[in-house]
Amino acid sequence: MKFTLHKTDTETKARAGTLQTGRGNIETPIFMPVGTQGSVKSISQEDLDQQIKAQIILANTYHIFLRPGLEVINKAGGIHQFINWNKPMLTDSGGYQVFSLSEIRKIKEEGVSFRSHLDGSKIFFSPEIATDIQRTIGADIFMAFDECPPYPCEYKYAKESMHLTHRWLQRCIKRFNETEPLYGVNQSLFPIVQGSVYKDLRIDSAKFIADQNMDGNAIGGLSVGEPHEQMYEMTELVCEHLPSDKPRYLMGVGTPENLLECISLGIDMFDCVLPTRNARHGLIFTIEGIINLKNEKWKYDYSSVDSQFTPNYSKAYLKHLIKCNEMLGATIASKQNLSFYLWLMKEARTHILAGDFLAWKKGILPIIMRKL
Repeated sequence: MKFTLHKTDTETKARAGTLQTGRGNIETPIFMPVGTQGSVKSISQEDLDQQIKAQIILANTYHIFLRPGLEVINKAGGIHQFINWNKPMLTDSGGYQVFSLSEIRKIKEEGVSFRSHLDGSKIFFSPEIATDIQRTIGADIFMAFDECPPYPCEYKYAKESMHLTHRWLQRCIKRFNETEPLYGVNQSLFPIVQGSVYKDLRIDSAKFIADQNMDGNAIGGLSVGEPHEQMYEMTELVCEHLPSDKPRYLMGVGTPENLLECISLGIDMFDCVLPTRNARHGLIFTIEGIINLKNEKWKYDYSSVDSQFTPNYSKAYLKHLIKCNEMLGATIASKQNLSFYLWLMKEARTHILAGDFLAWKKGILPIIMRKL
């Protein structure tokens, strides 16, 4: 994997780069649609590629491990072959799912014991096991096993959790270096910066992660309930201590406004379930603003959902589909939201390269974030 930084904005810290992987190049900044179980909900791989123009998508280690299971993935020749996707993929480590299963988990130095949300069976994840699982899944980028502390949490807990994540990272790296990719394409391991919302911990973690000299670096433990201003503050602080010649991935973020603000702080990669989850509930992002299809005002609105991305379906029709829980409604709405997100990233990149990113951001935000 190679990251080439083409330009850094002079008025902000926004960056435009290219991430070269064995399955193709990724132009940054980039948003990565979330395909938790090997599928971006309601969207075909053909539409992701041809209409939405996704350059990379995610799969979830924990969920793929449970279903369909590693034997199925391995016999298929890896996750790309299994789902028929020939572009890059990223897998998370399962650490966030461990965070979300806080009622049924037990964290020790060795790893985490928890029960399956499907049948209650006992599962144990360690840094070594998480690394082996992601080797078997075969994603181009996979994440180090970490603990994501809740928000809010006490300083003592955040510090102990951060150091545990660092020790687990060293075990992940050791296992990564001892093993080889299974399907003929190189893989990269990204460490994750933790430290909750404590400045000194975030700085310590960023420095520790930078010292590992991996292909890229991620920032975790944000967008877990903290105010947006704290998220921005921690993001900016961490970016100051992460190497500029490596891609920076902010995990689980966020709204269009979050993305543009964090791009201006130096972030290159994002993922979030928000565009597809909101789509299924009738919240639509367009180039003219945000549409809440639950409002009665759209019942007789026969204008197109979005003249650029969804010109052939009206707001009234999409409102009807969403209200009736028709699968087509989720498909149309999700394609619209993801197309908008990928367009927003492409526009941001264009204006970073053109040297007018800040002016463009100031002008576009009031338009795309207004409620129609």
